[in-house]
Amino acid sequence: MGKPLAEAQGEARKLAKAFHYYAEEAVRIFGETVPNEEDGFLSIVEKEPVGVVAAIAPWNYPVELIGWKLAASLAAGCTIVVKPSEYTPSSAEAVFRCVHRAGLPAGVANLVMGAKDAGKRLVGHPHIDKVAFTGSGVAGEEIYKTVCGITGLSLELGGSCPLIVTAHADIDLAVAGTLRRAFRNAGQICISINRAYVQEAVYGTFLDRLTEGAKRLVVANGIANERADVGPMATRAGLAKVQRHLDDARERGARILCGGARPEALASTHEGLFFAPTVIADGRPDMLVMHEETFGPVIGVAPYRTLDEAIDAANGTPAGLASYAYTENIKESFALARGLNFGNVAINNVDAGIMNAAYGGCKQSGTGYEHGREGMEGYLHLKHVRLRHGA
Repeated sequence: MGKPLAEAQGEARKLAKAFHYYAEEAVRIFGETVPNEEDGFLSIVEKEPVGVVAAIAPWNYPVELIGWKLAASLAAGCTIVVKPSEYTPSSAEAVFRCVHRAGLPAGVANLVMGAKDAGKRLVGHPHIDKVAFTGSGVAGEEIYKTVCGITGLSLELGGSCPLIVTAHADIDLAVAGTLRRAFRNAGQICISINRAYVQEAVYGTFLDRLTEGAKRLVVANGIANERADVGPMATRAGLAKVQRHLDDARERGARILCGGARPEALASTHEGLFFAPTVIADGRPDMLVMHEETFGPVIGVAPYRTLDEAIDAANGTPAGLASYAYTENIKESFALARGLNFGNVAINNVDAGIMNAAYGGCKQSGTGYEHGREGMEGYLHLKHVRLRHGA
């Protein structure tokens, strides 16, 4: 899908990590016994696989996000049908060649190809017991309407993810984190930093250093140039949305500090949908970049006065997947952790998800969890067996 080679290799390693983690969790699916008030009875609570899972994965992480669903559902004892994005089918084929070589019995893990219609047919099939989906909010709403009857759902949807930088932040650390999480994978990550709110006292310093860092990032074909930091965008529709957000910001008075177009070195070529890392200053709430998910190598930055103002602005969109903050003040850390209404809050780092902790969104960013024990528990249901033994 265009990510540089080093990032692609990193994604493959994280796929392997998901399988290792859930292989270990699979042997720890325990039930429990529950005492009864009456003598002669015993309650046993068992965990059983939900059944057949329909999994739909997006194009931006075309092997890792299949792995989250595939590894967790198999660990729980389910069978699964995976439909990858029509933009990255060969990545899914590579994963399933590995599954086949590993000796998984035929029919346990299945791969189907197709676009939107295939996805609708899959999630609406009457024999599907659980749907696991990662993608846009619009597509998530359509799945809600398409499933057959009462079907279990886990939806990891988009997020216009905010960053808050306080006057007590380590600015160099904040800039380094922002460069990584705003521009990695050309900004095509559901937990990418889309908008930043920086305390007035450090606003100018942060902008200067962020702009300098963004200009140094290497935009190139990641196979031809191993030094590439940012590869091409994956779709023309995504590129058009980036341009729309930029045009809107300009019309509303924002300053484009760097980027805003194709890199000069690639402007005369037609070999990919490259776009330069872009920093937009003086963002306002009515700008698209400050309330919509851009899903490209663009970040909007706005100043704030009080921490409450910043938290309110960060919470001011329907999205609730991930948020970030930088501060060396312990009181601010806990105020941010409590005040930010997101499923994941990362403070002084930009790794909002790790394999052994639950990962999911709130508000319009989804329901259910991936990662951690909770990621496997979502493919299990409880059965209460009440036994009269008479003793």
